[in-house]
Amino acid sequence: QVQLVESAGGSVQAGGSLRLTCAASGYTHTMGWFRQAPGKEREGVAAITTDSRRTYYDDSVKGQFTISRDNAKNTVVLQMDNLKPEDTAMYYCAARRTPALYASNWLQAAGYRYWGQGTQVTVSS
Repeated sequence: QVQLVESAGGSVQAGGSLRLTCAASGYTHTMGWFRQAPGKEREGVAAITTDSRRTYYDDSVKGQFTISRDNAKNTVVLQMDNLKPEDTAMYYCAARRTPALYASNWLQAAGYRYWGQGTQVTVSS
């Protein structure tokens, strides 16, 4: 079994930065970050393969967010820069136990088996 725990999110002004960390226990393969704003569907933000050789980002965050992982510590980090009010959401860490075949699938929530409890990120204007 896999358990995922996100670090606390927080509030930041537009243009600021925030770093989220997900600590995992148990075996994980691909790990990703998702977010869900009130009244909206959960969307994939970023994902990273087991060897950190491939990363995938939603178009909305390319150049703004960076995902990385430390396999020795079994953690994954989402560095969020140049935050905008529209980035406000509950952010979730998620893990797969198998890789996805297509790049677009890395950001599909349905493929992720394990989920963290979520952490709130609020960006003010």
